[in-house]
Amino acid sequence: MQDPMPATDANTLLRAARARIDASEAELLLLHALRGHDGSRDYARAWLYTHGDDPLDAAVLAAFEALARRREAGEPVAYLTGRRGFWTLDLATSPAALIPRPETELLIEAALARIPDDREVRVADLGTGSGAIALALAIERPRARVIAVDVSQDALALAAANARGHALGNVEFRRGSWFAPLSGERFDAVVSNPPYLAEDDPHLQQGDLRYEPRIALSSGSDGLDAIRAIAADAPAHLTAGGWLLLEHGYGQGAAVRALLQAAGFAQVATERDLEARERVTLGRAPD
Repeated sequence: MQDPMPATDANTLLRAARARIDASEAELLLLHALRGHDGSRDYARAWLYTHGDDPLDAAVLAAFEALARRREAGEPVAYLTGRRGFWTLDLATSPAALIPRPETELLIEAALARIPDDREVRVADLGTGSGAIALALAIERPRARVIAVDVSQDALALAAANARGHALGNVEFRRGSWFAPLSGERFDAVVSNPPYLAEDDPHLQQGDLRYEPRIALSSGSDGLDAIRAIAADAPAHLTAGGWLLLEHGYGQGAAVRALLQAAGFAQVATERDLEARERVTLGRAPD
């Protein structure tokens, strides 16, 4: 690590930080340090452009330096700041759950295209983590009742806090593995971003993934154990014509389509993300 460069204002500090961490990440960390020092003010990115020459308090400089060193060591910015934007939501984050990622918004788009907004429906989100998927669907479909499931009590507590933060009363949280807490219930749609990396995937030792919960990342020798379990049990938990929608790795589209077809789903298809990679596979339960 490089020694911190002396700085007394935001512009100088950020210029020095670019040699150590990503420029946009440095801005987020500085804003987080400023909010921690003075929570009564709204330190948005615009503040950096209008007050960049203002002297910074020594406590802010020290807080930023501590955050920058942790980022240099590899800790995810979302865990350092405790926040991450997803869909239209600003979500609390913690090492208890995966960091919400932009590519998962494709799953939201695909689900909204199949969840009606003119009647009451029931939706299940399996492995909810921070609650990102469940809350995005709940805010877009206020007549939906969304049941969010996770095996981790810490993740559920985080998701519930996010629901309260957005005043969403149409989401219920249950603890358990996949469909276990949903015995005897049926849903108009089941969505999930389950773990889908192989247990020996080298990406698990790289970048932000090193800090995220392994149980939410990897699933068996080929990464498909969780998806197998969900696909096999989903028909018993879907209404006639209901949809199952799954996020998966970009190289798993064909395998996931085969699993859904074997489970009796119709209209099985895979949607591609902005980089034209297969990302979300879906299927419709028989009428």
